[in-house]
Amino acid sequence: MVARDPHRFVNELDDAALERIVARLENRAKDQVFARLFDKYAERLDLPPAAQVLEVGCGTGAMMRFLARRRDFSGTGLGVDQSPVLIDAAKKYARDEAVADRVDFRVGDAHSLDLPGDTFDAVIAHTLISHVTNPAEVIGEMARVVKPGGTVVIFDGDYSSLTYGCPDHDLGQRMDAALATATFNNPLIMRDLPRLLPELGLVIHEAWGDAVVEIGGGSFFRSFAETYAPAVINAGLVPAEVVESWLKAQLQAMDEGRFFGACNYYTYMARRF
Repeated sequence: MVARDPHRFVNELDDAALERIVARLENRAKDQVFARLFDKYAERLDLPPAAQVLEVGCGTGAMMRFLARRRDFSGTGLGVDQSPVLIDAAKKYARDEAVADRVDFRVGDAHSLDLPGDTFDAVIAHTLISHVTNPAEVIGEMARVVKPGGTVVIFDGDYSSLTYGCPDHDLGQRMDAALATATFNNPLIMRDLPRLLPELGLVIHEAWGDAVVEIGGGSFFRSFAETYAPAVINAGLVPAEVVESWLKAQLQAMDEGRFFGACNYYTYMARRF
């Protein structure tokens, strides 16, 4: 079998896998370890009062909902995702949180946006670029639809750094690599952006890295493991009984306060020429 990034092929997933994806995206959004990373770049956007902001690969719309609730944001947001199921969920959550008048969601392909050029004050890809088929095409579309002088934000992980503590270090490294391979189509893409962004008409004006780390207990890494361990099994990268034993041990370590998990994330903020 071949590893198939579940987000890249989200429209081919069964109902159970889709439910896991929706739960993962929403649980991640509620996790303060991760949510603070969105706030870190959102406060630097420097948007005009009636700003229009686009998020490509918006999933369940959590980032657009975050933006709509910020006191310093008075504009409107649009989220685009290839999955009708995720878009339906995004619309429901926006209604539930009373921000549906500020954000809209529609089905679309980040590689070929059905949107006019020079439209948005900011365009965001939040943990999208690691999953797409062609990162350069997606970034090119982001550069096309942002206004001249507007901001493109790309936030994602470098998944060679993804690691779970494991007493058997060889097994731990094997599972870390398998999770990255099964979950991300482009696990190292953030290393390429200093080269790619200028080639696509974008000038980096800020960039930084953050480590997401949980020691003792785990919430962010719990939902990651529970969501994506099945992908390792489905890809045939590690035998099912080994994966299940590893997952059981990780959850037990979290419950007993002896867990370790970490991954490096990077943010690029760039302006269109």
